[in-house]
Amino acid sequence: MHHFLGAIEAGGTKFVCAIGTDDGKILQRIRIKTSTPEETMPEVIGFFREHMKKYPLKAIGCGSFGPIDPDINSKTYGHITHTPKLPWRDYNIVKTLEDGLQIPVAFDTDVNAAALGEHRWGAGKGISDLIYLTVGTGIGGGAIVNNQLVHGSAHPEMGHIYIPVDLTQDDFKGICPYHERCLEGLASGPALKARWHVDSVLDLADDHIAWELEAEYLSYALVNYMMCFVPKRIILGGGVMKQTHLFEKIHTKVKAKINGYLNQDYCDTIPSIIVPPTLADNAGIMGALALASTAIGATLTKSPLEAE
Repeated sequence: MHHFLGAIEAGGTKFVCAIGTDDGKILQRIRIKTSTPEETMPEVIGFFREHMKKYPLKAIGCGSFGPIDPDINSKTYGHITHTPKLPWRDYNIVKTLEDGLQIPVAFDTDVNAAALGEHRWGAGKGISDLIYLTVGTGIGGGAIVNNQLVHGSAHPEMGHIYIPVDLTQDDFKGICPYHERCLEGLASGPALKARWHVDSVLDLADDHIAWELEAEYLSYALVNYMMCFVPKRIILGGGVMKQTHLFEKIHTKVKAKINGYLNQDYCDTIPSIIVPPTLADNAGIMGALALASTAIGATLTKSPLEAE
């Protein structure tokens, strides 16, 4: 018998809320504008309350924009912390959901949720070690090592690593307010628009130099991740990666940068290691559903994958 579960993909512009089952079937879904907690959260809670008589929920999974505090032992666990979205700063979203719905809430970053969704039902199914990287409004990553999500003392900030830049080709300092020329500041969607003075990345032709630079920056990041984790799969999602011509460029540049250092079999399979998400835009909400399933009969001190 399958359990009914709630899922929330809490984004900077919208909350996607869904009701589904622990085998990944979505039964109800709604989008709610992200404004202030006082406006958004009553709508979120109202959606679940409306459907709970028909679908008695066992738990909810929430993958949230951040930064967040996912450490169950921290006094600020469940909070969205120092986000630039000021109304949400230091907001305890987990307590609000628990108080409003009286069911367990599993909580993690939006990108960790997406990684979990792809691991369970998507391009990472059956893969013990993978990285999910979203390249869109920002750049964020989630890592699964030996079937467990990686957290550390907080959550990984894969989008804020520093990468080499050839200043003779690109003197753009990036848009990150914290770091000059970090990956997110150079290669996110807003960075592309600011660097090339366009309203949308769709305004850039496939043969525009922007894409060579984008592939260059992303390939540096991926090689760094590969040297640290040697993942069996790297899943690249987000709006920018809908430019599918990027994948071949990235494959070529990654293999060149590895320069034979990793074993030949690994290098020869780069195109099957670096892939788009199978779940596409559903990775986040499906991941939140997978996150919710870990709260049933699991102690919150366990990682989501450990709790399976």
